[in-house]
Order: sequence, then C-alpha cells, then structure tokens
Amino acid sequence: MEVVEQGRVSEGSSVTDKETSPVEKNCSHINNSVISSAAEVTPEVQCEDSPVTPPKLGPVVVQGNNKNPASEKLDRVRQWSITAYKCTKQALSEKLGRGSRTVDLDLEPRLELLKDDRQRYDQMTKLTQTLAGQLAQFAVTQKTLGEAFADLSMKSPTLHVEFGVNADAQKFLSKSGETLVESINAFTSDMDTLINKTIEDTMINAKQYEASRIEYDAYRVDLEELNLRPRDDTTLPKLEQAQKVFQSQKEKYLKIRGDLSVKVKLLEENKVKFLHNQLWLLHSAVAANSLSCHSFLQQNIQQAGENFSDPGVDAPSWLEES
Repeated sequence: MEVVEQGRVSEGSSVTDKETSPVEKNCSHINNSVISSAAEVTPEVQCEDSPVTPPKLGPVVVQGNNKNPASEKLDRVRQWSITAYKCTKQALSEKLGRGSRTVDLDLEPRLELLKDDRQRYDQMTKLTQTLAGQLAQFAVTQKTLGEAFADLSMKSPTLHVEFGVNADAQKFLSKSGETLVESINAFTSDMDTLINKTIEDTMINAKQYEASRIEYDAYRVDLEELNLRPRDDTTLPKLEQAQKVFQSQKEKYLKIRGDLSVKVKLLEENKVKFLHNQLWLLHSAVAANSLSCHSFLQQNIQQAGENFSDPGVDAPSWLEES
C-alpha cells in the first residue's frame, strides 16, 4: 500500500515538475518575442549584405489603341450619316435652284451627248431586231411556199415549168433571207455589246463622278458658310477641320473626273471605229442579198422564157375536139 502511494506520489510529483510557473511562462514569452524580433531584423541585414536578385522578366505588354471596335464602327456610321445628310441637302438645293454646283464645261457636254447617242443606238438596235424577226418569219413562209410550188410542179404536168420556176425562186429567196437574218443578228449582237456593256460601264463611272461632285460641292458650301462666320475660338477648329475634309474631297473629285475624261475620250474614238465597220458590214449584207436575189430572178426568168409555152395556143380546146 505504501509502495503504491509512493508511486502515485512520485507520478504526481513528476507531473507537477512538468508544469511551468507563471514566472517561467513570462520568461518564455519574453524570450519568444526577442527571438521573433531578432528574426525580423535579421533578413534586413542579410538583404543589405547579399546581392540583389533581378526581377523575373515576364511577357511585355504593348499598349495598343484605346479605341473600342464598337466605338470605331459608331464613328464611321456617324461620319457616313453626316456625309449623307450634306449630300442630300446639296442635291435638293440644286434641284430647287437654290444651291451652286460645280460645272465641267468640257466633260459634262460630252456625257450628255453620250447619253443621247446611247438612246438613239438602243432605238436603232431594237428596230433592227424587229426587222430580223420579221425577215426570219418571211423566210420561213417563203420556204414553205416553195415546197408547195415544188409539190404542185410534180403533180401538174401541164404547169410543171411554171410551178417549178416559182418554187426555185421562193427557195432561193428563203435561203438569201436566212443569210441576211444572220448578218443582221450579228450586227444587233455587236450593238448590244456596245450599248449595254461598253457605254454602260462608262455611264456607271459617270454616276460615280456625279456622286463625287455632289459630295465635293456639299463640303465646299459648308466651308464657304464657315468662312462667312466670325473667327473665334469655336469657329477656328471647325474651319480647320472643314478645310482638311474639303481638300480631301477635292482630290477625290479631281481624280475621278480625270479618269472619266480619259475613258470618255477613248470610248468616243473606239465607238467611231466600231460603228464604221459594223455599218459597212450591215450595208454590204443588205446589198449582197438584194443583188443576189435580183440577179437570180433575172436569170430564172430568162430560163423560164426559153422553156415557156402557152397551153392555150398549142393545145386545142375540148370544144374544138368535140
């Protein structure tokens, strides 16, 4: 019993020895604070003695345009709206006779003449197409009539020569008509190319020139109105901006005008050469058709006259026989 109690006492005393007194706790706390403060001071001293490591290089970021694509698109739409408004205003003022417009005394009369020539050429081509269609139908009718004459010539021995002569004439005229129709169709096809492709391409450039001229005049009028206003801090920046835009529009207008002027001159030269050849070809086709038909008919009549016999003279009447 005593041994056990001593053991318990010894165990209790050992536990008591492990417990720290308040003084020891304070000492340990002070020691820890001193150690932590020393730890905080130590890196600073080491940083001063040790070499400084350079910072790690990462990806270089280049500063780009701060404008947003949506804002750029909005600016373009806004600029287009302003230009459209100015051009519409200028066009209406010109139609009403209130606004001034730039007139090119050399180019614009030539464009008007080209428009008038195009209308006349188009009307002539349509009439030629109508003639070709009618001649084609006429040739078909002549061919059918010639076949009818040939059939009657075989079935009518007494009128064999007469029906045969007319059959040959109608067949020849039908073939000549088909050849003439082909020549006329070739002429109308070439004229259609001239009117609807070559001249039309120049007319498209003329429309672009007219749009550029209206835009140029719109900004010119805008600049003139700003020049009439008093010069102050508000007007001067607008005047400078208007001057820059006007100069840009002027350069664009002059370039389009120069290109169109060269194109119109080339078209006028080529048009004369083209029409010279085509008109002579058409005339030659018509003349050749007329001459061939005339010579064939004369020859056919001579041959028919040699073989011609009057059945009323040579053959007796049935009354005489009776």
